[in-house]
Formats: sequence, C-alpha cells, structure tokens
Amino acid sequence: MTQRHRTPPVHVLRVFLREREIGALTRLSDDRTVMTLTDDFVRDPGRPTLSLSLKKAGGEVAAPRRPTHVKVPAFFSNLLPEGHLREYLAERGGVNPEREFFLLWLLGEDLPGAVVVRPEGDADMPSDEAGDAAREPERAGALRFSLAGIQLKFSAVLESAGGLTIPAHGVGGSWIVKLPSARFEAVPENEFVMLELARAAGIEVPETMLVPVERVDGLPTGAAPGDVALATRRFDRGDGDDGGRTHTEDFAQVFDVFPADKYRQASYEDLARVLWAEAGRPDVAEYARRLAFTALIGNGDMHLKNWSLIYRDGRTPRLAPAYDFVSTVAYLPDDRLALSLGGTRRWTDVSADLFRRFASKAGLPESLVVDAALETADRFREAWEHHDVVGRLPAPLRARVSEHVKAVPLGGGR
Repeated sequence: MTQRHRTPPVHVLRVFLREREIGALTRLSDDRTVMTLTDDFVRDPGRPTLSLSLKKAGGEVAAPRRPTHVKVPAFFSNLLPEGHLREYLAERGGVNPEREFFLLWLLGEDLPGAVVVRPEGDADMPSDEAGDAAREPERAGALRFSLAGIQLKFSAVLESAGGLTIPAHGVGGSWIVKLPSARFEAVPENEFVMLELARAAGIEVPETMLVPVERVDGLPTGAAPGDVALATRRFDRGDGDDGGRTHTEDFAQVFDVFPADKYRQASYEDLARVLWAEAGRPDVAEYARRLAFTALIGNGDMHLKNWSLIYRDGRTPRLAPAYDFVSTVAYLPDDRLALSLGGTRRWTDVSADLFRRFASKAGLPESLVVDAALETADRFREAWEHHDVVGRLPAPLRARVSEHVKAVPLGGGR
C-alpha cells in the first residue's frame, strides 16, 4: 500500500494596527511565511505608519516581496523576545522558540507598540505544529506579552498602594518590570541610576523607580535572583483598560534587520540620517545628547534595538524616550560602542572632534550636533559628581564608571 504524506495546512495570522486590519502573515506548507497588506491600507493616503522599512519613494507602501523561512519577516521578528525571555515564554506556551510564526501566534495580543496579531477565524493553535497537545492546559495559562529583548522582564500594572502586579496571562500593563541578573551585580540599580542621570542631563526618559521584588505580585517562583527590580513606565502604553496603545518601532525594524544583526548592518550615522530626514532638528539634537551620554557612561549595548521611533499621531515618526541605559563597562572593562560612531567604536576616541566628524559623515549641521554633545557632557559630569542618585550604585561599580568617565575626552573643552 502506498503511504500518503499529509501536507501541512496553511495558517494565517491577521495583522492589525490598533484595531484596523492592515494585512496578514501566511505560513505556507513548506514553513515559509509571506507578508501581505490589504488593498484598503495600501491605497489609503491617510494610512497610519506601520514601518519606515515599508515606505517607498513618493510615499507609497509595499510589503516585502521575499518570503522568510522558519522566521517571520524582520519587522515581526523584532517584536518577539530574544534569549532567555523567549525560551521562558515559549516554554510556558508549549511553543518551539525557533518557530517564530507560532510564537507570534501565542504572543500577538500584547506586542510592543500598537500592532496586534490574531489567528484567522480565531483558530486554535495546532498542537502538532507548535507543541505537544498534552501541554494545552499549560498553554492556556501562558504569559502572552512580548517585550523585545533578552533580559527577563514582565509587563505589570501599578496598584494604588504602590506595588506592581503581573497580569495572570501577561496581557496588559503600562509598566515594565526588569528583574535582577544572576550573572551581574546590581543591574536594576545600574539602569535606574543611569536613567536618572540622563534625565538630569536633559535627555527624555520615562518614569522609573526601584521596587523590592517582594512588592511585585504574580512573578513566577524563582524568577528573580535578587531583592530589587527596576520598574519603567511603558511609553507605548497609556492608562486605562485598553492600555492606550501607541505605535513604535525600533531601528532594527526601520532597517529591516533581524535581531541577530542588531550590532551590524548600520552605524550611528545611518540612524542620524533617518532622524534628520523624518523628524528634523529637535530629534537630531536629542540623538546627539544620547550618543554623548552613551559614551560617557560606557554603555556598549546601544545597538539597533535600543533606539526606537514613536508615532504619537499614528503617522509621524519621532525619537522615542530613551531606554536600556546601563553602564556595561562597569562589568565588561573592554566593552566598546555597539555601533560605529564617526568611524570608531573606541571610547577614548569620543571627543568634540569625533562629533564633528560624525556630523560631517551623516550630513548634519555641525553646530547642532557638537553643541548638544558638549552641553550633555557638562551636565552629565556635574550630575555624576553631585547627584544623590549616584549613591544607589554599589561602590565597586561606581569606581569603575568614574575611571571610565575620566578616560573619555568628550567634555574636556571645546
């Protein structure tokens, strides 16, 4: 008897921007995924912006022509978590972490920004493709948020008494709770200090606070290997039951780059050119401030996914508030800039002259860039020496950052 091989079915995920259906992701029988946009969305001159990566000359919009294999298209791949966070959520949901279509299916109701992904016809996830049918009860209780990144973190609701609660299924919440690291000392304290110093230096950052882990309800047992977590208000969510979703995209999405290439494929000049063309002088000045601050604190992790655009009116890109400001040299003394700045990644090259070279390479007004960088350097050094928040950083980390600050030429004169 001839054995018949069953052809895997085709699956469709519908894509919404807020509540407007704008396209679909179709998984074909050979595990390729194709993205399409609705005719209504393509032809609408007043359409909201999904991604600058889809923007064509003359303002038209078009979906990528090439299908992806195993992975979903880069824009959607960048909505999914990475590393341990991906493995944790996939384990909770009974999904293979490498099968991005089904991971997106699982997490699609609470993605970063205003994109929502739902199965066509509200179909159930096929257990033979995504996981073991025996794990269906566990999947029903899975956390279904998606916070892009590697660090273990959760979306949370701020309670009236000041504590935070992780929603039972992970959907909802206008705060991000970042847990302590089992590998590095005082990471939440490090990020809190750096974000507050950035605020003092004139950089736009969201509201932040340090909270005892014991005041975060709903954390999985053993998830936090320490006593203090960092809570940051989400700039892509508002208050209220619906979360007030605001659309965002990171620069890996802008450049249509998969997360694995977030340290490659672009330089800081490339980001600057996009901001100059799409947002103008105020955002370029803010960008220069953040670059100067990044160098002064020794943050070697400001890759493409740690810079984002926000679409507050649904259409116009602006530089989103700063996030993930951590002094990595406090742990990794030999760390470097994540991307090339003016042709270098060395901290000891970061000077006013380097910012002049950066402005020239990016086609930006020199005075706009250099003045912003120098002003930020002056304000940072003042804050580093006198701001009370610096005392929240453990003494060994504080000493390493101090040595780094002395080694960076920026701010030593015009």
